[in-house]
Amino acid sequence: MTEIAATTAPTTSATPAQRRVALDAMGGDHAPAEVVAGAIQAAREYGVGVLLVGPQDAIRAELAKQDTAGLDLEIVHTDEVIGMDEHPAEAVRTKKRNSITLSHQLVRDGKALGAVSAGNSGAVMAAAIFTFRRLRGIDRPAFGAVVPAAGGSQTLVLDIGANTDCKPPYLLQFALMGAVYMKSVLGIGSPRVGLLANGEEETKGDQLTQEAHQLIKAAAPTAGINFIGNVEGRDINAGTVDVVVCDGFVGNVVLKLSEGLAKMLLGVIRAELTANIVSKAGALLARPAFDRVRKTIDYEEYGGVPVLGVNGVSVICHGSSHAKAIKNAIRVALQTADARLPERISEGIGQLQAQFPSESAETAETPEAASS
Repeated sequence: MTEIAATTAPTTSATPAQRRVALDAMGGDHAPAEVVAGAIQAAREYGVGVLLVGPQDAIRAELAKQDTAGLDLEIVHTDEVIGMDEHPAEAVRTKKRNSITLSHQLVRDGKALGAVSAGNSGAVMAAAIFTFRRLRGIDRPAFGAVVPAAGGSQTLVLDIGANTDCKPPYLLQFALMGAVYMKSVLGIGSPRVGLLANGEEETKGDQLTQEAHQLIKAAAPTAGINFIGNVEGRDINAGTVDVVVCDGFVGNVVLKLSEGLAKMLLGVIRAELTANIVSKAGALLARPAFDRVRKTIDYEEYGGVPVLGVNGVSVICHGSSHAKAIKNAIRVALQTADARLPERISEGIGQLQAQFPSESAETAETPEAASS
């Protein structure tokens, strides 16, 4: 394990072949202890290098508690940290060497394949936009979340909170980005894309949903989107759709409801299995099955969600992430980088530009314009 001194600035000398991920060591409710533990697990399990960004004394203290022999772990020191309650864009602008932004700069400058943080999600989005910039043709980058579905499949829901107020073209771009992610990263040949509504008919939903439906329907052949029309909330986990598109307000409610329901169900099952001597005996036999169910619906198994629509790899984790989630988020960053996702999205968006120009095509590619 080595360290980069506080005065060291990112350079372009590193090679991507190093297979390193830049990790915000101070992001989340359980930082730095759980974040550092997750980095160690990832380094050991995936054979990846991890750049731990944050106060060197705090990180060094956590590393000293565990066996790190032979692991590629490096400290990139900074004293600047963005709190969960700080205004994202303002904090990113004023704290030039905060741990979130510095993680993204390491990616930009070729020292890492991707950036991972469990910190302030708005700051992660702002740092990704300011550092990587939007892909040309993308009006609003989005957060996507992978949730479990029937038959062992997975469904990507986006947006889950980055854009609470959307226009129809944004949802079209979400549909394309989601399809590209599921195809490139998860290997689904022709991802089924649905628009979340309160009914399957084209006339269902509010004005945004109805207009977005017609726009996606018209663009689907050009963009190669396998659009199956409107889907309802019950379809998200049914295994009948691969990408569910909605605005960030609705998507965030869906995600938090799913997490709460999963936690409640696990608690109920656990309580019933330990209610009496008979059920405890049965629990011993049912434990392998219960463990498989718990693994399927545990959000920490999925690690983090990518920022889709920026020219680089950025992964945001749940604020309450423990070591397992951090480890898996690093895996997501590696998969996203290996799939060259930004390039794949850029290619797809390019096919839409002539027929369906975006707002970003008419505005300067500046961080201010991108984050408005």
